[in-house]
Parts: sequence; structure tokens; C-alpha cells
Amino acid sequence: MIIVFVLIAVLALGLMLLGSTVRVITQFERGVILRFGRVRAATRGPRLAVIVPFADRLHKVNMQIVTMPVPAQEGITRDNVTVRVDAVVYFRVVEPVKVVVDVQDYTHAIGQVAQASLRSIIGKSDLDDLLSNRERLNQGLELMIDSPALDWGVHIDRVEIKDVALPESMKRSMSRQAEAERERRSRVIIAEGELQASEKLAQAAEVMAEHPAALQLRLLQTVVEVAAEKNSTLVLPFPVELLRFLERATPTETASAAPPAVTPPTVAPTAVVAAASPPTYDCVEDPEHDEASGETASSGRQPADLDITPVPASPARAVAGR
Repeated sequence: MIIVFVLIAVLALGLMLLGSTVRVITQFERGVILRFGRVRAATRGPRLAVIVPFADRLHKVNMQIVTMPVPAQEGITRDNVTVRVDAVVYFRVVEPVKVVVDVQDYTHAIGQVAQASLRSIIGKSDLDDLLSNRERLNQGLELMIDSPALDWGVHIDRVEIKDVALPESMKRSMSRQAEAERERRSRVIIAEGELQASEKLAQAAEVMAEHPAALQLRLLQTVVEVAAEKNSTLVLPFPVELLRFLERATPTETASAAPPAVTPPTVAPTAVVAAASPPTYDCVEDPEHDEASGETASSGRQPADLDITPVPASPARAVAGR
């Protein structure tokens, strides 16, 4: 019975030794062995790796591409605008030995370098570059992070700026600017359309002036378009040019007989204005100068002592032919 317990104990100890000796390394990993604290230059690939118990220590290094988000960093751009920018870094390990020996925590080191480089990029760039020219900024940020990372056995594959957060006041200002720009473009497009339409209308007017029948066809087309709306009232303009066209198109006929002459009626005069005839005067002689009347008559002069009083004309004299 004691022998059985001893065999069981020996078997368990052998299994423990075997478990501490054999390691499994997957396809995306590499193994770095430290024997008594000294690194072995040769790395172990994906297979069963046998190590010396109590002497070797195996460190597995992931060779896959690691995606690490960079926390949002707040900074002031070159044109004095406060922004918050976050990014993402894609990197992978190319030298497992350097990753294990040269740097304690390469993931944390890459994260700190990325944050510092992002702040530096924000201070060197304008706001317009952060919003519209991100490709160049991504390349510059990648070079800034990749320089120290190569000494740690890490290669930076790609760096992307994800988002640029602006203050609310700056958002409103940019919104007004964009709205004004769109309004300007719309007005320019409308003006260009009016100019082209006026040129085409001028050409159409010239063609219609040369061919009056085109105006009639256009009028009929307008009538068809208006009638398609099923309106109850149709206002149809009748151009003078159409009358002229019809007048030229209709053959003229020679009149067979002259039109009868119209004799105007004879109107008898009804009144004569009294102001047209000169006024009539009645002379009253002074009895004291009867003797001198002959002298006056003979001399042809009007006596000075005569009393000349204007008398209005009688109705028979004023109105004639009634």
C-alpha cells in the first residue's frame, strides 16, 4: 500500500516537472528565453518549446498588430484656437528581444510618446489643417512616434487623427461662415443662369424677328401648356405681329364699286354774337348850340358840346337770322 502511494507521488512529481518543462508557443507569438537571467539570442517559434526547469524562464511576445487609442489631448493651435484631438495608433513588435530587454512596458511607452507627439502636432498646426489636411498631419505624427519606437523593437504601422472637438462659439462662427459661403455660391449660380437665359432669349428674339411664323407657333405652344393645367379661364394675348402676318398672308381684292359719297347736313346759323358788331351811339343835341350845328357839320368835326351816351343795341339788332 505504501509502495502504491510512493508511485503515485513520483508520477505526480514527474507530471509537474514535465508541465514546467514543456511550453506551447502559438503561431502569432515568439518566445524569448532567459536562462539564469541571461537572455538567449535565439527566439522560439510556434511549436512545443522545452526549457530547463528552475533555470529557464520563457517570455511570450505577441507579434500581432496592436490597436491603441490615444486619449483626447487639449491644446492651442498655431492660430490660437483651443481644440481637443484624439487619435489611434497601430503598431506591432518586430524584435521580441528588444521588447523584453530594452523597455519595461512597451505598450505604455508607446502610449505616452503618442500623447506627447499629438500635443506637439496640435501646437504646430492651424485649425484648417486639423480639419481638412489630416493626411499630412498623420504622416508627421507617425514619424514622430516611430523614431523612439524603433529602438524598442516596435514598428508604427499607422497613426490616424479620429476627431477634432471645437468650442461651441467656434462651431457657431464656422457655421455662419459656411452658410454665407453657400449663399454666395447660390447667388453666383443664379446670376450665371440669368445671364445664359438672357443670351438665349436674345437669340430667340432675333430668330422670331426674322421668321414671324415662329412667334405664332410659340403662342400656340403656350396655349397648349396653359390648357394642360385644366384652367377654367384662359387669357390669350393677341400680338400685333400676328395681325400683320395674317394681313400679309391674306390676298387683297380690288373693290368693284366706289363707296357712296356722304353729304354732310347743312346747318343754318342760329345766332350771331352781339360782340361782333360795333356799338351804336345816340347823339343828343344841346339846345343852346343849335346855331353852331351847321358850322360843325360843315367842318366835319364832332362838336365838343355834344352829349354822347352809349345806348345798348336792341334785341332786334343783336340777334339775326333767327
